Amino acid sequence: MTQVPGDSPEPTKTLRDTRSVEWREQAQAAEQVSDWDTAISLVSAHAECYSIDSHAHGNHLWHMDLLARAERFDQLAELAVTDVHARRRLNRSLHEQGHQLRADRTSTGATRQARIIDLDEFEGLFRTFSHSAWRLETRRRYASDEATDTYRQFVETGRVEWDESDPYCELIRSRTTQGKRVERVRIVDQPPTTGQLYLLNNAKRNSGLGEDIRNLRRADADRLQLPAEDFWLFDSRLAARLRFDDGDHLVDVELITEPDEIVRYSVVRDAAWHHAVPHEAFAAKLSSGE
Repeated sequence: MTQVPGDSPEPTKTLRDTRSVEWREQAQAAEQVSDWDTAISLVSAHAECYSIDSHAHGNHLWHMDLLARAERFDQLAELAVTDVHARRRLNRSLHEQGHQLRADRTSTGATRQARIIDLDEFEGLFRTFSHSAWRLETRRRYASDEATDTYRQFVETGRVEWDESDPYCELIRSRTTQGKRVERVRIVDQPPTTGQLYLLNNAKRNSGLGEDIRNLRRADADRLQLPAEDFWLFDSRLAARLRFDDGDHLVDVELITEPDEIVRYSVVRDAAWHHAVPHEAFAAKLSSGE
């Protein structure tokens, strides 16, 4: 058959096989030196570009295994929503992680009790996490929000002029521009409290920093049996539980590394993230009275 000039035919099997070998060799070399970003990128691209390859299924499982070995449990959890292989690999990884950490604790005689950290150490967690920081917000109000000028603006006008140059914004922007993920699920009552509506407005600012913010109805959170806790989960390895007094003031932060607790928080994250709605869509439904 004569090729029409300008046509871009599908790669021949020989060419596909040659490219397949090149991709695999590069990915294997990266894997050997624990260059997870490169290995994951190569295997993922290979699987997408050459899905008709006879090794496609094996490449897919390889991708899942790389994510697990790199402890990218948040990415595995996202894939696990629709992918049974990712779900199995995630469950096995969390199970193995819990057993390994318990074994380490036993062999060293160390205890992994929760400990209280100050706000400086808490802020430091945002500077040192490797790939993901995930937050669950469950409260109906936060006293610290109500003390701000932006809260006063919102109550008086329904609008806020957000400052995206404060230290928090600079810190989060610096993380997300490196490809790190900062995500939140915020629980909302029916009807929403003023504080929850304020945070829904605030999501516009935070999403501009690279955060991914979603909302979940209180009734859905109760149905999922989510805990009434506020916490951050960093890299699926440690949690920072925020503790409040009866006046909704932040009292202290509890750092948790106990394996069973980390697995529990990871399960909470996966359930909440799967059922939550992106904040733009949630706000639109709220405005339409749904």
